[in-house]
Amino acid sequence: MPAEPVAPPAATEDDPGGRTVRRLVTVVALAAVLPALYLPGLVHDFFDLKIYMRAMDWWAAGHPLYDYVQPDRVQGALYFTYPPISALLLRPFALLPLGVTVAVFTALTAIGVVVTTRWLVTPLVARHDLPRPFSLTVAVLLAFAVESTRETITFGQINMLLVVLILADLLFAVPQGRRWAGVGVGLATALKLYPGIFILYLLATRRWRAAAVAAATATLATLLAAAVAPADSWRFWTHELWATDRVGRTDYTGNQSLFGLLSRITAPEKPSQLPWLLLVVVVAGYGLWRAARAARAGDALTGLALTGLVGGLVSPITWTHHLYWFIPAVVVLVDAALDADRGTAEGTRHRRWLLTLAVGTAFVIIYGVVSFQDWGVAPARTDNLGEFVARNAYVLLSLLLLAVLPTRHRRRPAGAPATP
Repeated sequence: MPAEPVAPPAATEDDPGGRTVRRLVTVVALAAVLPALYLPGLVHDFFDLKIYMRAMDWWAAGHPLYDYVQPDRVQGALYFTYPPISALLLRPFALLPLGVTVAVFTALTAIGVVVTTRWLVTPLVARHDLPRPFSLTVAVLLAFAVESTRETITFGQINMLLVVLILADLLFAVPQGRRWAGVGVGLATALKLYPGIFILYLLATRRWRAAAVAAATATLATLLAAAVAPADSWRFWTHELWATDRVGRTDYTGNQSLFGLLSRITAPEKPSQLPWLLLVVVVAGYGLWRAARAARAGDALTGLALTGLVGGLVSPITWTHHLYWFIPAVVVLVDAALDADRGTAEGTRHRRWLLTLAVGTAFVIIYGVVSFQDWGVAPARTDNLGEFVARNAYVLLSLLLLAVLPTRHRRRPAGAPATP
């Protein structure tokens, strides 16, 4: 009796080989896109880092640090604008060949992107049982694709050092009640001032000891610099800090702050200070209130993301490379979407809304506001709605996220450590 033909096994969704191929294609596709995203920024040629190194050479030659000036076709004139403690940190790099300094800064930034992305994404991967190597690889590639990362690398900026200090403090040291909690925020504040918004966040969340440690650390670092460079320190804190014309044109599209938005409306004239100050008070108050509520609910990541967005909005100058804080906001949105209840129509709608917002935010911060647009070198008003949205995309997105970024309520098991 002839054997009956055996039917092939039914296809199932459990196809490890197919999943592996799809994941590999995804990773290769993302990696292939990165060079195209970085191509426009190559014209920066580590411009900011070169200014730092030339200013350090000028300083080492015996000139006053804050007398250094360099002409620029967009900003007119550029100066060294960081606090003296930053100059002390940068000065040893001026002893190295410029190519070595560029390589060191680029490598440190890349390491910082990988480390901080792992900090942000690992808890999400664990909670939702996602494939760890694939998820982390995709997240890292997307973090490198974001305009703020690209601008940090191609300009030779120090922003990722500040991000590492802040995240280490607010995701680990502060929630775990470590003795050194606040040191990272304090050092970041001493180096570049705008991280001082996170000291206000610590106060708003009633982390009194951490706030005191942060303030004391920033003060001690500043006093150390004053002891080494008293004349330059006195000049910075009494004059240069308040001379906003040294930082650059406030109406330039790369300045994605509330003051930048107002400046683009009134250009070439400067905007009135009173409306800006009123906006700052309202935005800072609301944003820090929401951040404090998120922290009290156990959501440290949402708290620091909201605070970072507030800092970008209220600072007079917020260059695109400062705006790292969209990245943790996207992680929050994805995590909240995966947590949404799929068993109800309302839960499904909520999940779709969160995923749409996450994808939309990712698109905006990857395409950016300056990488692929030539906004010219002369002050120009925004005279139509489309241009207003395009030139203020980060400002408008920050305001939207301040209002709608969800708080994820966490409850720790008894005895469990307070990790993010």
